[in-house]
Amino acid sequence: MATVGILALQGDFAAHVAAVESAGATACEVRTAAQLFAVDALIIPGGESTTMLKLLEMENLTEAIQAFGASKPIFGTCAGAILLAKEVINPAQFSFNLVDIGVERNGYGRQLDSTIAKLYGSDLAGPLAGSELEAVFIRAPIIRRVGPNVKVIASYKGLPVLVEEGRHMVATFHPELSTHNPVHKLFIERLN
Repeated sequence: MATVGILALQGDFAAHVAAVESAGATACEVRTAAQLFAVDALIIPGGESTTMLKLLEMENLTEAIQAFGASKPIFGTCAGAILLAKEVINPAQFSFNLVDIGVERNGYGRQLDSTIAKLYGSDLAGPLAGSELEAVFIRAPIIRRVGPNVKVIASYKGLPVLVEEGRHMVATFHPELSTHNPVHKLFIERLN
């Protein structure tokens, strides 16, 4: 059985642990490089991306995550999506450049503009086609550009909100906050 690490420096990592375990994998919190290299995959949760970058530096995890992502799957949600992107605007900042997307931080607006959307029909493609998905957006980034090898799995108002490239996946929403959400299961399936 695959072990999925949840970066546990900021954000609702406990909800990700519960979602991974309900999807049938083993979850563990990751706070050190040794813990990181003991897992099969990593989830970088939401939070505040600039704060998360500072915490990664403090814990000497920046280079470790870059090395981990070169060979193992990473799933980034909200702030995690920002950190995995190739380019970040509003304002520009460091990212791991693991997924060929361009993201705009807080693209949907401030905290007051947060929303819960139901995605179905033409909003969903690939393995999620024909299903329904709840998407919780909290100060979410917008994916403004997708590279030629990026597959869009879910869209909201015509914009990509769940994409994958190679072994990596990003969501601009918080799948861990929905009770019945197939996104964690989709990520775990690629580990088998």
